[in-house]
Amino acid sequence: MRLVMPLINYTMKHSNISLFVPHAGCPNQCSFCNQKTISGSVKELTKEEVRETLMFASNSNLSSENTEIAFFGGSFTAINRDYMISLLEEAKPFVDDGTFSGIRISTRPDAIDETVLGILKEYKVTAIELGAQSTNDEVLQFNRRGHTKEDIINASLLIKKHGFSLGLQMMTGLYKSTYEKDVETAKDLIKLKPDTVRIYPTIVLENTHLAELLASGEYKSPSLEETISLCAEFLEMFYENNIKVIRLGLHSGGNVEDGFLSGPYHPAFRELCESEIYLKNIRKKLFEIYKNENNSEVKNVTIYVNEKEISKATGQKGKNKESLLTDGFSVKIKGRSDLDIYEIQIEEN
Repeated sequence: MRLVMPLINYTMKHSNISLFVPHAGCPNQCSFCNQKTISGSVKELTKEEVRETLMFASNSNLSSENTEIAFFGGSFTAINRDYMISLLEEAKPFVDDGTFSGIRISTRPDAIDETVLGILKEYKVTAIELGAQSTNDEVLQFNRRGHTKEDIINASLLIKKHGFSLGLQMMTGLYKSTYEKDVETAKDLIKLKPDTVRIYPTIVLENTHLAELLASGEYKSPSLEETISLCAEFLEMFYENNIKVIRLGLHSGGNVEDGFLSGPYHPAFRELCESEIYLKNIRKKLFEIYKNENNSEVKNVTIYVNEKEISKATGQKGKNKESLLTDGFSVKIKGRSDLDIYEIQIEEN
């Protein structure tokens, strides 16, 4: 028996019971994809394993209203229809009796139509995530995605029309992509008004086409530093448009570290991005306040942030405080309950 242990956390209050369907339904293998490495799983998920895993999870201390069953890893609506329904039949009773709040699935944009949405609605699926990855047709083609920007738009509109929660996934640093193309993708996703977004920097894993391109010199991974800067920008863009970023960076479970070859992978990638946002915002405000002051004197200031965001504002190993000191500011960072995420207040000591 393979129990698929929970959980992937969106927030401190929301969790998924993650059930992986590796490569199932995928008509081709994308340039970056090795799902055995990503999920640590290669065997086909069985309906018995779904039932046993959910029974196990139902006996843990999870909030029923904030926990979803999630079928990830493949193109769920493109798998054999009878197989798909058999998995949903095992999951549905746990939603019917209120054990979990709903079912979340991930799939391809070109595997969505009226018929399949009707089936998903019948079996209590509440959220559908589309692997968009890019909205640039050239980038999609070179990375062997097998769908177009138009497919992403049409599927997203259809999902929303039928009352499902819409999630969109994007990747940065794909083969043949650029900063400008990645920014355009983020803007395109915002226009579709999804409820949630996942942002995955491209990581080169062994046994992928991208690994071959890396070895030949045709592809070069973006650095961790430039990817943090880019994803911090996207995180703010989605936040400002009231779109939740429920995953930023590749999940560190499974065998990712073993299969890693190149790319901006870090197990605490999101925290690095959020620290970058705080450093940028703090610097901007400090320079506005002290723009006419003598820059040769070290200024002692207290920075107030949301009480749950102190470590992010401080930076890993105090990196943000050290950077601010080189700017001429000796700072203390304290928490307040009345400040929102990324909001700061400055007090001169």
